Amino acid sequence: MKHLAAYLLLGLGGNTEPSAEDIKGVLESVGIDADEDRLEKLIGELKGKDLQELIAEGSSKLASVPSGGGGGGGGTSAPTAGGDSGPAAEEEKPAEKEEEKEESDEDMGFGLFD
Repeated sequence: MKHLAAYLLLGLGGNTEPSAEDIKGVLESVGIDADEDRLEKLIGELKGKDLQELIAEGSSKLASVPSGGGGGGGGTSAPTAGGDSGPAAEEEKPAEKEEEKEESDEDMGFGLFD
């Protein structure tokens, strides 16, 4: 991914056919060592292709990927064998919900890069 990012940066800068040395230079400028195998594979796959057309083609492919969706529902516990445990089970459910709220509140206020 870092090799592709460097390739795209060079493309945005006006270099329509970045070489392996160009990409290495970008990566080394931020302290990253380039992986020769991945770099050669990337150069080989993108050689002679228009960057804007590749981006447009990728965007159209992403548009067909479903990205929404509801989360899975919570599971319910199975009743235990024995007598009438209906009211006891109902009393336990609200306590579990309160615990879940407390746990989710612990992460509030923290960003990804804090």
